[in-house]
Amino acid sequence: MSTAPRLTALDALHRSLGATMTDFAGWDMPLRYASERDEHNAVRTRAGLFDLSHMGEITVTGPEAAAFLSYALVGNIATVGNGRARYTMIVQEDGGIVDDLIVYRLGETEYMVVANAGNAQIVLDALTERVGGFDAEVRDDRDAYALLAVQGPESPAIMKAVTDADLDGLKYYAGLPGTVAGVPALIARTGYTGEDGFELFVAPEHAEQLWRTLTDAGQAHGLIPCGLSCRDTLRLEAGMPLYGHELTTALTPFDAGLGRVVKFEKEGDFVGRGALKAAAERAESAPPRKLVGLIAEGRRVPRAGFPVVADGKVIGEVTSGAPSPTLGKPIAMAYVDAAFAAPGTEGVGVDIRGTHEPYEVVALPFYKRQK
Repeated sequence: MSTAPRLTALDALHRSLGATMTDFAGWDMPLRYASERDEHNAVRTRAGLFDLSHMGEITVTGPEAAAFLSYALVGNIATVGNGRARYTMIVQEDGGIVDDLIVYRLGETEYMVVANAGNAQIVLDALTERVGGFDAEVRDDRDAYALLAVQGPESPAIMKAVTDADLDGLKYYAGLPGTVAGVPALIARTGYTGEDGFELFVAPEHAEQLWRTLTDAGQAHGLIPCGLSCRDTLRLEAGMPLYGHELTTALTPFDAGLGRVVKFEKEGDFVGRGALKAAAERAESAPPRKLVGLIAEGRRVPRAGFPVVADGKVIGEVTSGAPSPTLGKPIAMAYVDAAFAAPGTEGVGVDIRGTHEPYEVVALPFYKRQK
């Protein structure tokens, strides 16, 4: 028996705005409001407002919270400063990626782990299982937060109109408590679009008030509501991985080209250490496949799972693909055999329903904002 999707605190508001809704990871979420291209371009040139309340927040507290998280995750959480955040991963004993996460340090002994919506329960269960033996507590806080994001070059100006928090002092991958539009919030600066922007963690009952105030403040700056569809093309252009596409339990962080997040030098053991050490050595000596960017020479759009080909042989697989509004061409991320991974490698194509369409191999990301 299928269960009805969960609704965010902004569900009625999305519908009143005419959003096309979709079931995403068990949540009813806005896919788009009008034109995906217009929403994408608004974030690249002005600003977009997102509801990300489907993300999973897990709070970890206690005297040994940092030691526990350093054991449970691949990163060194003990070195995260107060008010800072870190991108990291949680893996299985065999090194397979369970999820990629952002960990915020909220206080001396308090951390918030933010998991992807589809993996939130799996991550919660894994942390609960791994906390035994540590003086720390794992708490499911998914219902305690709504999450809004303002992304795009105009986002600092919009935010400054609704908060007196020190936004100029808020570095990338940091978070600080503040008041936004009269609402208590954790203001973070991470983002998943390739643009500058802010994420606002607030109590669900304050979400609608905050959305409306941000919409009013953003009107003069060209801010529009944005759905999940343009979020996907924005992150694809920025070369950011999506769990279930570029990241899976069949891959280690080293297979995904993200070995830098694994900190072998940290104190004590951590889950997956032995398997990851072996994966690191394999990646250094003879990496099987590498994640690359592909830009179409034609107009046909590659999709996840399509074979990448060269010399009549399959050399890889597309993990994500879409038309790029910024480049004006179809683009894709794909894992390809190391021999074909160098930018400019000739003779590479994508098998799109039996036709081998030519693609240019490029380094990621496709798009990088001007600082």
